[in-house]
Amino acid sequence: MTLPFVGLIVAIGLLWNTWVSWTDIGLLAVGYVLTGVGVTVGYHRLFTHRAFQTKQWVRWTFAILGSMAVEGPLLAWVADHRKHHQFSDVEGDPHSPHVGGGNGFIAAARNLFHAHVGWLFVHEGRADIAKYVPDLIAERGMKTINKLFGVWLVVSLIVPAAIGYAISGTWQGTLTALLWGGAIRIFLLHHVTFSINSICHFWGRRSFRSSDESRNVWILSLISFGESWHNNHHAFPSSAFHGLRRFEAALDPGGWVITGLEKLGLAWKVVRIPRERQASKSLTA
Repeated sequence: MTLPFVGLIVAIGLLWNTWVSWTDIGLLAVGYVLTGVGVTVGYHRLFTHRAFQTKQWVRWTFAILGSMAVEGPLLAWVADHRKHHQFSDVEGDPHSPHVGGGNGFIAAARNLFHAHVGWLFVHEGRADIAKYVPDLIAERGMKTINKLFGVWLVVSLIVPAAIGYAISGTWQGTLTALLWGGAIRIFLLHHVTFSINSICHFWGRRSFRSSDESRNVWILSLISFGESWHNNHHAFPSSAFHGLRRFEAALDPGGWVITGLEKLGLAWKVVRIPRERQASKSLTA
């Protein structure tokens, strides 16, 4: 997972003042944060696990931002993730690195590739939307946003390109803004998200008992908005906060956003896991 970011730094250094500028880096960073929060706080914690409640316009905003991450339409994403939790790391899990059989390095590499990205190209095993997301199907707004996924994809590319043109006034500025604020932003966020499916079910540490192979990988915590506290999440799926210990909470940007919404009166019924319940599952106490 570090390779895309190493490649990004190298590319920035090599292309500075030719095919990358401060405007491009700003568009990349802002777009990454907005769409990443759309996936983490919106698609995952709000819509999949109902970890908090919020106003309708906030729900729509998160659904649109999550769609602009271009990881798939809302209903399919949520359905696949709910199925993942139902069958985590056993037969039926759409993207487990532990399902697929075989022993040795080649089998492990094949299964990791499937968990990381290969599962996206296999229809078999994908979740039945009508079965897994009846709550969202019942919401007219969610169905509309889901149907307009192609529109949100185009918008996620047009917006950085338009800003690049407005600032630079050149077609090269438009193109580089589209490249960094659009294509590269999507590429990086995809691989971070996919790493939660692959790396965080294969390497890392376990803090809590769970029925699967989920792991915490601290090095991915900030760039994944706290999603890589993955063993914590699988131990307590409905928790609004994936970083449960103090130092973990400091590396859980998704949790920061929910706390901010709560303080603004825009989030309520925020699910928190009591200390005694955490202790009952702890492997490190």
